[in-house]
Amino acid sequence: MTVEHEPFLAETRAYCLSLPGAAERESHGSPGFFVDGKKAFVHYRNNHHGDGIVGLWCAVPPGMQQLLVSGNPELYYVPAYVGPRGWVGVRLDRGAEWGEIAAVIGEAYWHRAPKKYAKAPTEGTD
Repeated sequence: MTVEHEPFLAETRAYCLSLPGAAERESHGSPGFFVDGKKAFVHYRNNHHGDGIVGLWCAVPPGMQQLLVSGNPELYYVPAYVGPRGWVGVRLDRGAEWGEIAAVIGEAYWHRAPKKYAKAPTEGTD
C-alpha cells in the first residue's frame, strides 16, 4: 500500500529545484534530486519496500545523522541502504515543520554540491 503525502513532495521538489545546478530524475522508482546530474542529495521515499514511511533520505554531513536521530528518533531515522554511509531519513508523516525539513535538505545539498556553488555569505557579515 502506498501512503499518500503529495504536498510534501511538491514542497520538496520546489525547494530542491531552486538550488543551483539541482535536477530531478527517477531513482529506484521514486523522485531523486541531484547536483549537476551526478551527486544525489535527496531521495523521496513513499512506503519503500512496504515500510509504511513517507520520508526523505538526505545526504547530510558527517556526524549529523547521529545528532538528528538521537535528538528526535520519532522524526529522524537511519534509512536502508544509504544509512550506513551517513544519510539520514526524515519522516514526512510525523507532523514535521517544513522549516526543519528544508534545513536538512539544505545541509544535504551543500554537503554534496561542488565548490563552484559555494554558499553566499550571510548578509551583515564582514
